[in-house]
Amino acid sequence: MTYSRPILWITAILTLGLLLTGAVWALFFTPPDYQMGESVRILYVHVPAAWMTLGTYTFMVIASFVGYVWRHQLADLAAREAAPIGLVFCILALLTGSIWGKITWGVWWDWDARMTSVLVLAFIYAGYIVLWRSIDNQAQAARFAALLCFVGAINVPIIKYSVEFWGSLHQPATVITAEGPKMPVEMLWPLLIMALAYTVMFSFYVTLRLRTVLRQLRAGRGLSSRPVSVAQPVTMTDVPPAHDITLSADADRQGKE
Repeated sequence: MTYSRPILWITAILTLGLLLTGAVWALFFTPPDYQMGESVRILYVHVPAAWMTLGTYTFMVIASFVGYVWRHQLADLAAREAAPIGLVFCILALLTGSIWGKITWGVWWDWDARMTSVLVLAFIYAGYIVLWRSIDNQAQAARFAALLCFVGAINVPIIKYSVEFWGSLHQPATVITAEGPKMPVEMLWPLLIMALAYTVMFSFYVTLRLRTVLRQLRAGRGLSSRPVSVAQPVTMTDVPPAHDITLSADADRQGKE
């Protein structure tokens, strides 16, 4: 990936800057909620994590579709490398939601539609990762993982509209509505900054992981040291399994030592 290094530097700096700006603004310069008081500040971690849980999975579905239909191996790899950070976002949303629920509702967990469907999505993320790692033939792994991803996509609109369909302890949407945002501006801006920080962090992580995979591929093929182009043909038989990437990187470092 010819331009991966500057992309990594830019996204890393942007992530740190946006996270710092959003966190300071949210903690020290936003008002408490008239009902939830100071606990509303969990909002600035929980809501962007929930958004990115769905956003990352949507990215995986699109990438898997491109890989499945057009046999575009880089798209399959992008979906594979996005899954771990998507699972992290999902777990973060569940944990912060549980803490917020205990403070606001008095319970750590309630089996309502939204909480249950997000938990199901966490298991789908985990199953997708395990499926990739359990099949040595990476072409087959890509096909089976894509099918699982397509089936799991049914859960995305269920999570999104669960409050409207079945009722929930969660409040209806207040940021993206037909009438526009219903949240006060002094709370909306830091929330959007944190959401942007999470998005840039996702871009950084996926770019870094794809760069690592393509470097492994270049080393396996004995390619020259020139940057690998995204347009360069890649076959899934040349791509190292997900669990081999970290191991081989460690072995390279030990060999140099």
